[in-house]
Amino acid sequence: MLHPLEQLRNDALREIGDAHDEKALDDIRVRYLGRSGSVSAWGEQMKSLSKEEKPVVGKLLNEVRTAVTAAIEARTRQFQSQKESASLGKIDISLPGTPHEIGALHPLTQMWERSIEIFRRMGFAVADGPDIEDEWHCFDALNTPPEHPARTEQDTFYLPDGRLLRTHTSTVQIRTMESAPPPIRVIAPGAAYRNEEINATHSAQFHQIEGLYVDENVGVADLKGALEFFMHELFGAGTEVEFRPHYFPFTEPSLEVYVKSKALKGGEQWIEVAGSGVVHPAVFEQVNKARGDKAYDPEKWSGYAFGLGMDRLAMILFDIPDLRLFAQNDLRFLRQFA
Repeated sequence: MLHPLEQLRNDALREIGDAHDEKALDDIRVRYLGRSGSVSAWGEQMKSLSKEEKPVVGKLLNEVRTAVTAAIEARTRQFQSQKESASLGKIDISLPGTPHEIGALHPLTQMWERSIEIFRRMGFAVADGPDIEDEWHCFDALNTPPEHPARTEQDTFYLPDGRLLRTHTSTVQIRTMESAPPPIRVIAPGAAYRNEEINATHSAQFHQIEGLYVDENVGVADLKGALEFFMHELFGAGTEVEFRPHYFPFTEPSLEVYVKSKALKGGEQWIEVAGSGVVHPAVFEQVNKARGDKAYDPEKWSGYAFGLGMDRLAMILFDIPDLRLFAQNDLRFLRQFA
């Protein structure tokens, strides 16, 4: 003959199996396992049992509670699975999904990253500075006299308060020397602005990497070695590099940099890619005045500087005919570099 607890277990399991939804299942749980439920009531009856009966009934009570609890949990999972199946049944998994395009870097960003990576390998740190500058950092400190045409409104964007949009990132070189003594080796990537007509090769906003290296006994040979290494890394080992005399107020001597390679459009033509030179002693003197010391004594320290146009380098490297394409966000153009 079944013990009443065994009969209680069988009744509970049968009702659990017959439950038609989760609400009915929860009612069964309360009726059997709730505080006033049938199984819980047996816990109170244990108090009146003899010492001999308590271990036997206690063990059976635990088995019944465990069996009923497990059955309820299993039935709950069945209901949840049925819900998921019903939900998935409304979805036609044979339909093609919506593709998500993978993003890619803008060609100018690719140019930045490639260039910065090369200079980092050469020991250059990256420095940054404000786009809105004062005349001293943009012109005076760089030995550019007041009558120089670059300082007119025809070439430079001036703000009402007398400040301006920097015309080159050489301003960052000055700020770096103001804040740190030599030796220094930095590059300054960033945007520059000039009042120019926008066409296929010119823009009012363009992008540069300017570099500065100051140490003892730095000269033209060091400059040429650094830029030749950069051009070979960027355009290929077979690239020819030529330096031609030029004039910049902040360097002396000053050199323009040209490259030629069969791998580039133009083949055997020389292409201008950079301006460079040995830092003019007057630049060091201006920095010393700003610092209030002789940290950059031109009798002890020398250096070289260079400026690379990222837009122009990208046009050469990727064979892009029109500078304006960089700013038009035309996906037909941008996808070519993904």
